[in-house]
Amino acid sequence: MPPLMLFAAGLGTRMGALTADRPKPMIPVAGRPLIDHALALARQAEVTRIVANTHYLPDRLRLPPDVIVSHEPELLETGGGLRAALPLLGEGPVMTLNTDAVWTGANPLRQLRQAWDPARMDALLLLLPARQATGYRGAGDFTGGPVLARGGDHAYLGAQILDPSGLADIPDTAFSLNLLWDRFIARGRLYGIVHDGGWCDVGRPESLPLAEGLLHG
Repeated sequence: MPPLMLFAAGLGTRMGALTADRPKPMIPVAGRPLIDHALALARQAEVTRIVANTHYLPDRLRLPPDVIVSHEPELLETGGGLRAALPLLGEGPVMTLNTDAVWTGANPLRQLRQAWDPARMDALLLLLPARQATGYRGAGDFTGGPVLARGGDHAYLGAQILDPSGLADIPDTAFSLNLLWDRFIARGRLYGIVHDGGWCDVGRPESLPLAEGLLHG
C-alpha cells in the first residue's frame, strides 16, 4: 500500500466558533474527532506510512506516535503541502486524504489502490455524482470518468492516489494540486472512479448532523 498524506493543516474558518480553540480535524463527529475517522480508514487499509501536515494549533491535534508530522509555519495549500512532505513519504506514488469528511461503504484507500494503474494514470481520484455527495455544494467538479475532464456532474471526494514527481516543476511555494491535475488532464492521464458507498463533507457546522446521520443510517 502506498504511503498516505493526511491534509490536516487548514484554518477551518468556515466552521466558525467550532475551530476557535481546536484545529478542524479535532471536531467530533459521532463521538470521535474527524482525524480519528481518517486514521481508521488508513488502519483498515493497512497503510504503513502516514504523514499529516499541521499549521493551525498544531499542539492540539492529537496524533498517534507512528504518524509523521510535516509542520507548515506558513500554509502551503494542498500542492505545496504535499511537496514539502515528500521527503517523509518516500519514493513512488502516494495517496492523499482530506480529513474533513466521513465515509461509509468500501474503504476509499483500498478502492483507489485496487484500481491504480500507473501505466495509464498520473492520478486517480475518487468521485461521486454531486447529487449523492452529502454536504457538497456545487454542480460538480469533473466528468464521471474514467478519463476525467473539468466541468462535469461528479464531485471530488478528497481522496486520490497520484504520481507526485511533477510537483518539482511548479515554481510556486504555496499552490493547489489543481495545477498538477490540469497538467494530467492535458495528457489524458487524470482518471477517476466512483466511490462504492456514502460520503459527507464536514466543512460547515450544518454538515455535522448530516455526517452523523450518514454514519448512523
